[in-house]
Amino acid sequence: MNMHSRPADPKKLIKGATGDWEVVIGMEIHAQVTSNSKLFSGSSTEFGGEPNSHVSLVDAAMPGMLPVINAECVKQAVRTGLGLKAQINNRSVFDRKNYFYPDLPQGYQISQYKSPIVGEGVVLVDTADGQIEVGIERLHLEQDAGKSIHDQHPTLSLVDLNRSGVALMEIVSKPDLRSSEEAKAYVTKLRTILRYLGTCDGDMEKGSLRADVNVSVRKPGEDFGTRCEIKNVNSIRFIGQAIETEARRQIGILEDGGKIDQETRLFDPNRGETRSMRSKEEAHDYRYFPDPDLLPLEFDDAFVAELKAHLPELPDEKKARFVSAYGLSAYDADVLVAEKETAAYYEEVAKGRDAKAAANFVINELFGRLNKEGKDIGSSPVSAAQIGAIVDLIADGTISGKIAKDLFEIVFTEGGDPRALVEERGMKQVTDTGAIEAAVDAIIAANPDKVAQVQAKPTMLGWFVGQVMKQTGGKANPQAVNDLLKGKLGI
Repeated sequence: MNMHSRPADPKKLIKGATGDWEVVIGMEIHAQVTSNSKLFSGSSTEFGGEPNSHVSLVDAAMPGMLPVINAECVKQAVRTGLGLKAQINNRSVFDRKNYFYPDLPQGYQISQYKSPIVGEGVVLVDTADGQIEVGIERLHLEQDAGKSIHDQHPTLSLVDLNRSGVALMEIVSKPDLRSSEEAKAYVTKLRTILRYLGTCDGDMEKGSLRADVNVSVRKPGEDFGTRCEIKNVNSIRFIGQAIETEARRQIGILEDGGKIDQETRLFDPNRGETRSMRSKEEAHDYRYFPDPDLLPLEFDDAFVAELKAHLPELPDEKKARFVSAYGLSAYDADVLVAEKETAAYYEEVAKGRDAKAAANFVINELFGRLNKEGKDIGSSPVSAAQIGAIVDLIADGTISGKIAKDLFEIVFTEGGDPRALVEERGMKQVTDTGAIEAAVDAIIAANPDKVAQVQAKPTMLGWFVGQVMKQTGGKANPQAVNDLLKGKLGI
């Protein structure tokens, strides 16, 4: 289905004074390539070193220094292209994009313009309203710039070139997104794919994933409006806010009879507004031309096939397998595959057990508790083996679901072997019908009025079940209690 002709979804339209508006969004994601050294030099890419401590003569653009391509960065770009189901171009060209800025020592950025390494692809994104397809226009490799720092001196700006020359993949989407929610879901999904592939760590706080967001508005069914580009948005929440803010700004101008200027803007989350940076002419501003120091990048199909053969299972395939092999709902599978580590943890718990019961416990108990503590799966105090043991104890009737919650809490805070804890602390549920029967008889004998009521109105059985549970300290097997009560009360 051609997304440009995707009919406007009334739920996603923005109400204006003169009627409904549709927002149209395209994204340019800058993803820092996971590699030990930079795109054209041997300097370290490690984050957080002393300013200017990871800078070679190439990065500092000393005269006579020549770039040498880093093969690992090329492989990472191809892997990413394969993960995006995209066209891999066996021949691509590096171009110089010329502009002057203090943190760009060469006076140009080495990028790819007409002939990128990766062509068209697609990302499937699950949203609350169903799945959408987001087209990928291209993926190209380029160098990152350095960083200007304005807050360390009253009158001077300082430049840190540690990031200068680090490899970036610029992943350009088609204008296929129609709401801030879709845009956030798209970036989340793209980040998951990159993390599965190991080609970018997706850490937005460290700047290794940044988004330029193109936003325009139109009346439903009309042609695309003039777009504005919001530069360098560094969190998924801010991407959503920036789109909402910018769409409303544009609608306000158009409804007042004004026109939108194509320009670059910045989003200020503290003030909840976007503001103009500079007007953006066509790309010839940059005087692109092929970099004379670099040959065209060429590789054969065997190179691509070898990389493809070693790709990990990606989130969409993993989700499909979880649904078919484990019988999970699409929603549960989605939650479990969102992070590679989470999926691996779940599979360890599910091995040889009821996969649905394992999923329920992992999602409801473990994730709920980790979220509350602000921890991720990597720092979970409870191992997959311990969760597996709790699931086994429920399955073989040793403990009830309610006792399992208490047991999980003990394991989470104190650790220990779940089976041993159940023995030591007397947490077993009582399945001995003799003991349960004694409690049932005592309660029936003590409450003749309630017996008459329950025989007239069987839904009152819950009161009796509650009393028996209380008397057995919550350890009676609920099924056994129900069966015995029904038998004795004749309902």
